[in-house]
Amino acid sequence: MQFYLVAIPAVILFGLSKGGFSGLGTLGVPMLSLVASPVRAAAIVLPILLVQDWLSVWAFRRDFSSRNLTILIPSSMIGVGVGWLLAARVSDDAVRLAIGVISIVFVLYMLIRDRLGRAPVEKPGVPSGILWGSLSGFTSFVSHSGAPPFQVYVMPQYLKPPVFAGTATMFFAAVNLLKVPPYFLLGQFNRDNLFVSAGLIPVAILSTFAGVWLTRRVSADRFYAVILALTFLIGVKLTYDAVQALA
Repeated sequence: MQFYLVAIPAVILFGLSKGGFSGLGTLGVPMLSLVASPVRAAAIVLPILLVQDWLSVWAFRRDFSSRNLTILIPSSMIGVGVGWLLAARVSDDAVRLAIGVISIVFVLYMLIRDRLGRAPVEKPGVPSGILWGSLSGFTSFVSHSGAPPFQVYVMPQYLKPPVFAGTATMFFAAVNLLKVPPYFLLGQFNRDNLFVSAGLIPVAILSTFAGVWLTRRVSADRFYAVILALTFLIGVKLTYDAVQALA
């Protein structure tokens, strides 16, 4: 019972994230880690993410940036590959600390930039796309925390909210599919974990559609304000947890 009291809110966060509020899902695995080992939490979450991915892919099938996806998806393969090779050697807490610091610095940078006047909209660049796409693939593989690096790359482009959400949806759907064979080879799927995942699927479906509904009804300025606030709060949470664990 205690497990589901934590797991259901975590899955709702994943659903809202897949529906457009990218970044909320970063809190899901740390929440599940309160009642299960991080490895088991990640294994339970991946099948749920795959279901949510394809729901949101259908919902945003006409709203995405093909230029961004052309750059980011191949780049993410580098990160997923590195994550697979280093799975037994990388500290989850070190990854959380890096993601947390990047998130906080990025939000501060965006706020300062806006205070100085609306900066020119940035275009998707290949070198920066390879960097942030690889980092997103790596952190997604290690702890399902790929959203902050993705946001660092895409948010300065000021895409329309549905296009931002659709691009995130298509990107992470591809990344999560790439993660399936390595997770299987690492022995992270078993009958018990898949049974738990299946029980949480109805919550996953409803929360994903709720996120899509909200994304299509929020103004662009409010949408980006919410995303920035979530990114900052998630960054603080990840940094605090990592520092506590590493101390």
